[in-house]
Amino acid sequence: MKFPNHLTLITLAGAMVAAGAYAVSQPVLSFMKAPAVSIPLPADSAARTKLSTEKMLDAKKAADWFRRYETQDWTTVLPQTVEGDSVQRVSLAPASGSQAQLNTFTSRLRAARYAKGALKLSLNTPAELFVNGVSKIRHTATDGKMADKSADIELQPEEINDIELHLLSLPEGKGTPMFSLEFVPAKDFENVEIASGAETTRRFSYNTICLGEQVSRTSLSPDGKYILIYYTTVYGEGDTRSNAQLREVASNRIISASLPSQAKWMPEGAQLFYTEKSSAGTYTLCTTSPTDLSRRVVADGLPVQASDMIWLPDAKSFLYYKAQDPKKHEGVMRRYSSPDDRIPGSQDYYDIMLYNVKDATAIPLLQPDCSTSLTDISPDGRRALFLSSRETPSQFPFYDRNIFEMDLSTQRIDTIVAHGGEVTSASYSPDAKSVLITGGPNAFDGIGRNAGSFEWANNFDTQMFILNLADRKVRAITRDFNPAVEGSPVWNRADGKIYFRGEDGFYMRLYSLDPASLKVKEIPTSADYVRAFSMADRSARYIAYTGMGYTYNGGAWLVDLKSGKSTLLADPKAQEFKGMNFGAEQPWTFTAKSGTVVDGTLTLPPDFDPSKKYPLIVYYYGGTSPSARRSDHPYTPQLFASRDYIVYVLNPSGTTGYGQEYSARHVNAWGEPTADEIIEGVKELCKAYPQIDDKKIGCLGASYGGFMTQYLLTKTDIFAAAVSHAGISNVTSYWGEGYWGYTYDAVAAARSYPWNNPDLFTKHGSLFNADKIHTPLLLLHGNQDTNVPMGESVQLFNALKILGREVEFITVDGQDHVITDINKRRIWHATIMAWFAKWLQDDPRWWDSMYGK
Repeated sequence: MKFPNHLTLITLAGAMVAAGAYAVSQPVLSFMKAPAVSIPLPADSAARTKLSTEKMLDAKKAADWFRRYETQDWTTVLPQTVEGDSVQRVSLAPASGSQAQLNTFTSRLRAARYAKGALKLSLNTPAELFVNGVSKIRHTATDGKMADKSADIELQPEEINDIELHLLSLPEGKGTPMFSLEFVPAKDFENVEIASGAETTRRFSYNTICLGEQVSRTSLSPDGKYILIYYTTVYGEGDTRSNAQLREVASNRIISASLPSQAKWMPEGAQLFYTEKSSAGTYTLCTTSPTDLSRRVVADGLPVQASDMIWLPDAKSFLYYKAQDPKKHEGVMRRYSSPDDRIPGSQDYYDIMLYNVKDATAIPLLQPDCSTSLTDISPDGRRALFLSSRETPSQFPFYDRNIFEMDLSTQRIDTIVAHGGEVTSASYSPDAKSVLITGGPNAFDGIGRNAGSFEWANNFDTQMFILNLADRKVRAITRDFNPAVEGSPVWNRADGKIYFRGEDGFYMRLYSLDPASLKVKEIPTSADYVRAFSMADRSARYIAYTGMGYTYNGGAWLVDLKSGKSTLLADPKAQEFKGMNFGAEQPWTFTAKSGTVVDGTLTLPPDFDPSKKYPLIVYYYGGTSPSARRSDHPYTPQLFASRDYIVYVLNPSGTTGYGQEYSARHVNAWGEPTADEIIEGVKELCKAYPQIDDKKIGCLGASYGGFMTQYLLTKTDIFAAAVSHAGISNVTSYWGEGYWGYTYDAVAAARSYPWNNPDLFTKHGSLFNADKIHTPLLLLHGNQDTNVPMGESVQLFNALKILGREVEFITVDGQDHVITDINKRRIWHATIMAWFAKWLQDDPRWWDSMYGK
């Protein structure tokens, strides 16, 4: 099929006809136009000059305009050929009276491959053109003469580009307002297929992950009658806004949609509190009620640290953290007392203060000399639990953790757990006679360990324990439960059951556990991945939770524990996801030669054609946590499938969420047998799906997954391209230099060190096997990475360059282990996609455009 050099855009918006095929614009094309917005002008001509065309064009930015803009119907319009001219233009009626009119048109562009070109705008009236929300052309002349404007743009493969034109009709204007708009491809990009107009469907993209509104969390009131739903909206880098919505649970009635995002529940009933910062830099404590929403000032002049307060049950006092005076290090020389001493903030300790609201006084409750945190307050408010942690580099597992209890009236301290290196949290039972503790399977001398023949379990496979305060006996309550415990469990006061999230392979589920019988029951939810949940302290009727799957994100539900039915409370991204063209997804497992059943998922490209062959991208877990059914992850399969790849994600041996024996395979292995299972799985998948081009297979991973990418390349040549972000090339240097290197190895290489097990630290690293790597490899690294220092990529890059292998090394300026800056993350993501396009789709134009040939 031949494509014209000039492609006339279709301006459209609102509800669109879904279609996946690429289209070439025809001579007459439909578009959609928003209702015009009138802009009143001042009555006298002298004042009229103050309202410039620039200000009129900016009228759309008003918040009340946005609300009208989103709810109005759009009208289909046909462009017309102007008499005596072959160009098809959109004509508008001139504004009448004393009001200008702001007209809005929108369109979409999607390219099959990376493309460069220009938007050509011809018009005779003031206008502003936006591409993906960024202003590209601004024309303010009012002389009525036709003017030609141009803006260069880049089209990333399969990603929607939203084109929006704001155009003014002026009273007493000169002639009929009109415009035409074209996309003109640059040289060498004339053959790129372009979809536009009403047939252009949206595919999953980077913006889907990073931008827009979603529910961040929920919070049920202690009496269970009301719920707070917290929303976060990301517009761009540095532009994030948050608010809280208050609803009545029984009726789902919205009481307020604009509470402060820091609003929280008081300990009892349904009272809310929040703090406001004053001009003096102190905070004012306010309360309000769902019944009247009136603002009541409770306390003034609170110190900054008190803004994050933890109330005692009587609501007469609260606790907060106050930073101790930092240790001063003067001079050019610096002495380090321990491995963690070089980590910024490692020696920052916090006093725990008790603030009496009536007397407006604060006293230090605890002034620790190590990292110490409050973990719970007893239901009667008389006692509190604390967890302290002190680094002990000469004693495995390198941290001495203690759980202790304080009598808040006498400040007497009683140690509950001493030298518990693997414990992570503690909370009271409803009667305060027991303590619920989370920790690794090796905690308490291994009473929760169930790792088969493995001597040492994977301490990332979190378990739960109950300690009886009277006799200090400890019970392991999840030893025979395969899903790993995630987050903070809740021991409900109303029914006495323990509620928690559990990693169940690709799924994050909700469970309840009866502490007497140890019977675990799954709570049905409407989300594949439950991100967070909340319960009422005095009721066990409902659980509110947020979650997502591969094709939805950011919703909130309320599950009735009596009926098991979930009710959707909010789903801000529903409209965006509804019109999206997703690829089909299905589970895909295989049985390895060892007899291990390896869990996985397979995602096909949108508009998959079974008669064609597609390149394959393989992704695997990073560290030891399972790959999950999440759409907010930078390696979520729909993101790669949207670029016409088949995507295989698997959770091989070593992953948590499949039982302790399975996760224990991560310990003292550093890639074995994980790498072999990945290679075997890819080969089996290619046999099962002839649509996979087995000569075009890519793999990628980050952190430990980056290590795995490098390690795989030393064992096989089945991959045509690979990407390692923040990967470990030398296990020994990572162990010694990474901020958490030797402590991570307390799990991954428990009781193994470079001097007693040198093979583990060398033979499994890619640096010591660099000569075996023949696959084109892209090394990515944040240049301020403290977890996996950038030197891990530098070492392998140097080695492969010396060996004359195909390797690229790209750093991300100012970023740590995870790329968090939205704009930098966009370029980082494009770099990965451009690398795969070069090697898996035989199209180097994108890569060459970014980094040269």
